[in-house]
Amino acid sequence: MSASDPSPPSFAPDDRDAGRQVLAGQWTIEQAQAVGDQLASMPEDTRALDATGVDRLDSLGVLQLLRFARERGVDFQAFEFHPDHRALVAVIDDVTDERLPRPREFGVREALARLGRAVAGNWREARALLGFFGEVLVKMLRLVRDPRRFRPTATVFHMEQVGLDAVPLVALLCFLVGAVVAFLGANVLRDFGATIFVVELVSIAFLREFGVLLTAIILAGRTASAFTAQIGAMVGREEVDAMRTLGLDPVDLLVIPRVLALLVTLPLLTFVAMMAGLLGGLTVGAFNLDIPPQQYLARMQDTMSLKHLWVGLGKAPVFALVISLIGCLEGLQVKGTAQSLGERTTSSVVQSISLVIVLDAFFAIWLMEMGW
Repeated sequence: MSASDPSPPSFAPDDRDAGRQVLAGQWTIEQAQAVGDQLASMPEDTRALDATGVDRLDSLGVLQLLRFARERGVDFQAFEFHPDHRALVAVIDDVTDERLPRPREFGVREALARLGRAVAGNWREARALLGFFGEVLVKMLRLVRDPRRFRPTATVFHMEQVGLDAVPLVALLCFLVGAVVAFLGANVLRDFGATIFVVELVSIAFLREFGVLLTAIILAGRTASAFTAQIGAMVGREEVDAMRTLGLDPVDLLVIPRVLALLVTLPLLTFVAMMAGLLGGLTVGAFNLDIPPQQYLARMQDTMSLKHLWVGLGKAPVFALVISLIGCLEGLQVKGTAQSLGERTTSSVVQSISLVIVLDAFFAIWLMEMGW
């Protein structure tokens, strides 16, 4: 039967089962009024439908049959369809499924199952990050052989966005933290008559740990989320697929400029954070601890070793690589929905901050054992 000569929808009782109706004709949007009339006229004792003889079936026909099953209290799974129509029926049935979600179960067994799924998910994320790191590293080395792939404009733009624009925030927060560390340290050391040792406390703390750690945490929340949101929005708009269609590599265009920008700017921001933290300690020493700035600076020059500065700056590129890779990877894993974008943005921030703190703790213990 051709589409130009449509046969109207119809039904007839099954000879072997009076409660079973056999459908025929075209159950499509062109026959919408007839479809509704046929379903309304079906006997009340109808328990099942046989649609294997239907010539054509579209989404309207499936939705009408679903509504008929709900209104009559008939099990939709008892309906039979032609093999060519089953895929369409399955998709629409899944989309319109109004069954209540399975209630969450409690108990030791379910808790262990959830723990196992979480561990397996974290393991997959770790493997994906490691594989992504290898891919980015290979393509960054490819830039040496083929410099034309390098995107200087995009790299400088991201350097301004993640580096220069973050200077006021990093400097202000680190200044305040330096002042708080100096003030709290002085309250403890004053009881022992050792207030002057606040200089060493603030200097070593900010040069080795606080400067780079605070900067990395700030950028993990500010930059990793921005990378994920930017790339994830491009994935949702199918811009990344368009790049691949044009023969362009999204890693070259989107990932490497961001990674290089953060590798350059995070050490510089770390230095700014160190200076701001030292200035915060100097301010508290001058106005609250009766330590003149000249004495504070002289004490810091006599007691501070440059190795603390190099230890702090040496950790910055590692943190920059971790933050940029996680932010870009989570963005590329967005599924195209607003919910997926929000989940991936949250995940990138949580993963970045957590991994930065874990790595900092590892470096602190290792460097202490090495005598550095």
